Amino acid sequence: MDLPSLALILQGALSTNPDQRRAAEESLNQIQFAPQHLVRLLQIIVEASCDLAVRQVASITFKNFIAKHWAPHEAGYCVQWQAKGFLVPVCEQSRILPEDKEVVRQNILNFIAQVPPILRAQLGECLKTIIHADYPEQWPALLHWVKHNLQDQQVYGALFVLRILSRKYEFKSDDERIPVNHIVDETFPNLLNIFNRLVQVANPSVEVADLIKLICKIFWSSVYLEIPKQLFDPNVFNAWMVLFLNILERPVPAEGQPEDPELRKTWGWWKVKKWTVHILNRLYTRFGDVKLQNPENKAFAQMFQKNYAGQILECHLNLLNVIRVGGYLPDRVINLILQYLSNSISKSNMYNQLQPRLDVVLFEIIFPLMCFGDNDQRLWDEDPHEYVRKGYDIIEDLYSPRTAAMDFVSELVRKRQKENLQKFLFFIVEVFKRYDEAAPEYKNFRQKDGALLAIGALCDKLKQTEPYKSELERMLVQHVFPEFSSPVGHLRAKAAWVAGQYAHINFSDPNNFRRALHSVVAGMRDPELPVRVDSVFALRSFVEACNDLGEIRPILPQLLDEFFKLMNEVENEDLVFTLETIVDKFGEEMAPYALGLCQNLAAAFWKCMNTAEADEEGDDPGALAAVGCLRAISTILESVSSLPDLFIHIEPTLLPIMRRMLTTDGQEVFEEVLEIVSYMTFFSPTISLEMWSLWPLMMEALADWAIDFFPNILVPLDNYISRSTAHFLTCKEPDYQQSLWTMVSSVMADKNLEDGDIEPAPKLIQVLFQNCRGQVDHWVEPYLRITVERLRRTEKPYLKCLLIEVVADSLYYNASLTLIILQKLNVATEVFNLWFQMLQQTKKSGARANFKREHDKKVCCLGLTSLLPLPADQLPGEALERVFKSTLELLVAYKDQVAAVSAMISENIHGIITYCMQAKAFRSTEFDDEDSDDDFSDDEELQSPIDDVDPFIFFVDTIKVLQASDPLRFQNISQTLDFHYQALANGVAQHAEVRRVEIEKKKSEKATGAVAAAS
Repeated sequence: MDLPSLALILQGALSTNPDQRRAAEESLNQIQFAPQHLVRLLQIIVEASCDLAVRQVASITFKNFIAKHWAPHEAGYCVQWQAKGFLVPVCEQSRILPEDKEVVRQNILNFIAQVPPILRAQLGECLKTIIHADYPEQWPALLHWVKHNLQDQQVYGALFVLRILSRKYEFKSDDERIPVNHIVDETFPNLLNIFNRLVQVANPSVEVADLIKLICKIFWSSVYLEIPKQLFDPNVFNAWMVLFLNILERPVPAEGQPEDPELRKTWGWWKVKKWTVHILNRLYTRFGDVKLQNPENKAFAQMFQKNYAGQILECHLNLLNVIRVGGYLPDRVINLILQYLSNSISKSNMYNQLQPRLDVVLFEIIFPLMCFGDNDQRLWDEDPHEYVRKGYDIIEDLYSPRTAAMDFVSELVRKRQKENLQKFLFFIVEVFKRYDEAAPEYKNFRQKDGALLAIGALCDKLKQTEPYKSELERMLVQHVFPEFSSPVGHLRAKAAWVAGQYAHINFSDPNNFRRALHSVVAGMRDPELPVRVDSVFALRSFVEACNDLGEIRPILPQLLDEFFKLMNEVENEDLVFTLETIVDKFGEEMAPYALGLCQNLAAAFWKCMNTAEADEEGDDPGALAAVGCLRAISTILESVSSLPDLFIHIEPTLLPIMRRMLTTDGQEVFEEVLEIVSYMTFFSPTISLEMWSLWPLMMEALADWAIDFFPNILVPLDNYISRSTAHFLTCKEPDYQQSLWTMVSSVMADKNLEDGDIEPAPKLIQVLFQNCRGQVDHWVEPYLRITVERLRRTEKPYLKCLLIEVVADSLYYNASLTLIILQKLNVATEVFNLWFQMLQQTKKSGARANFKREHDKKVCCLGLTSLLPLPADQLPGEALERVFKSTLELLVAYKDQVAAVSAMISENIHGIITYCMQAKAFRSTEFDDEDSDDDFSDDEELQSPIDDVDPFIFFVDTIKVLQASDPLRFQNISQTLDFHYQALANGVAQHAEVRRVEIEKKKSEKATGAVAAAS
């Protein structure tokens, strides 16, 4: 297609007519892989005579196509194809012709500096993709182009490209970082010369600032993780430092500086100042601390401390003085400077240099930054929602001068307490006194706000340090509680926040705790939104600290009501944390509110998700709040787990969330949704058909993208099979048995998956065999075949144990059938030799190396025991003896382990070991490492039908069957046992009878209890 025709299609993509726009987009899709299409798009982008809007559409199309198709494998762009009912990801090869790629590479660089900024940004993204994919292997000439153009008129373009190139290696370390040294060797001498010339320009324009900023960014990326070798030369490094210090010291040009604060902080010269401070901070904190350096870098750190650290500190203090006298510094610059000061406190030489000016810094710069300011008031009045968002945004904290000021004070009293804590608190007390003594019209509300912030920020220190620790309650009553009724909104909010910080102290007068609690609850109905939010946040601390829930119980309904009113106004993760705390504290008492809570949280979840989807930047707090809503729902479901009928009423509210979020739409909340599915399938009286409709969604996700969540998906799948076995076995549309086989066999056969990735697969086979005894004979052979195939190439001991346990469970399911199948597959001898070998392996300590947990041993015991009654033609006498002895040894080991765990519990060595409910089994099995000595925990195990089978009784009863059915065979095995094994056998028989009595006693007690409860 020629250029005019392509330009016409791109023009159509701008049409306000939906049909014309759709037709243009379809045309672009149809020709996107045509030879030279990419080249023609680039031609339109750089054609100055073409309409800018058309060029912009071309640039976006060009960028998106390159991002998706230049290196699809590296970008993770995969298509799906169906293989035997299983979705398999297949990475697509690039469909761009090599000659087209070469033309793009040869031409894109020359136009970077020539196109308008709006197009340069798009081409920059394209370059980023191409450089990440092609440099240095497919594009070795790139660095030569950069070096050449740093020496002529194309300096801006060369710097722009070098910035993208250096950023490729910013976070790379070790071998991946090797190209950096070559890039630095080739370009830094020219960069230094350019930097030097730019610094000397008289009356520099903002364009000069843009060039210096690019140089700073290149330097930043090049030194972020390691100092390049060239910079270890003291002369070279000093040449750079002279220029950075020059930029740091000299004031930014007054001419051209925007009046608007938002525009001013993004102005080129302030950006240069920010990047300079950023670089010097990085050099100081990562490479200038002698204690942090490895031996080869220690000399550099010592040189930096001696020659530059103090000089930088002096420059920073001078810069801070600008704001002391009413001048302007961008918030980010202030934040970075205060970080440098905080890092200097612990270093004696730096602290000594800081000390003469410390009082001025602390009381005339730091404290004013902590006070409520004009910008705070403007935001409070004009956009309280934004005020709340900024106050609870972690990212905002990274850039906030106030946060940096609080960190400085905290670090100062932590590292230099003796000379500073008392002095600073005297200052705060004086602020309180002046405020209390002033007439209402003269009270300095903003200073009082700063003083309260300081007290709250120092709470951890003050709660541990006498004499302040003893005075905290009096301080709260005298200086904090009165502000709950302040006419000034930000003081009411700050009072709530400070009260929450100190909610856990020991109140000598319970009325003071009660007063603070009720004031915080009242704050939830405050007319000012930020006060309501801070009150909810503080309430969480009071709920945690409250020993007498009777204080809260009477107001619980209204409290929940106010809580959800607030959730409708604000999407905030911390609000949900408070609800979780309330639910957790009240437990089953939340039952009357459970349905309403879930309905409100579900509504809040959808609202948060809609907000997050609308936020293209992806940094909206709605996404975090959505996760919090789901977590709170799980907390509620757990709290009412003993009331199964409630789950029937809750299910319709949660089903839409589960259905939608088990697809790719829910990747960000997948783990939380799976936890809800697990609760719903475990605690509901029965699993409804609507809940069964989620099975295919989980299988599709697992096949497509969710293999990392396999341990989480295992839990609800187990619940489906174990709690709704009949439906699992009889339903044919869909066929759940076939679905399970397709998934498990595909995962087990996948050579690209690590051993740790597939551990849930054999666990699912065990679930099938244990729950469907006698009903899935036709599945025994295929599952055993894939188990043995995976066993042959398995390296991780824990997975080997799980795969052997599949064989053990199959024997327990039907020993005769299993043995016939293993012999048919010609693997019986191989499997049993490996099994017995693993049973005998020990660690250096003498402990068993395999089958370490109670559940592992029990499964093996049941499987081996199931072999004993088989006739001689299936299990010859020699094999019978081997199985018999191994089973005895394993039973004794199991008995000793159970006794050890019981002793631990009774002696409270490890505390009570919790055998978790099935839906709570959300944890990794990574601790099943071969070096682990934790042989006493089954906490990763799910509930299973064999829980009620006692292995000792099962063994003794099986021997009795053998004795009755084949007395001669029983006699032969008895006579082959030496004294050791006879003693083991007698001990097992005695223990079996003890267990039988214990079990009957428990059954009787349970029956008596049930009768008593019924009456």
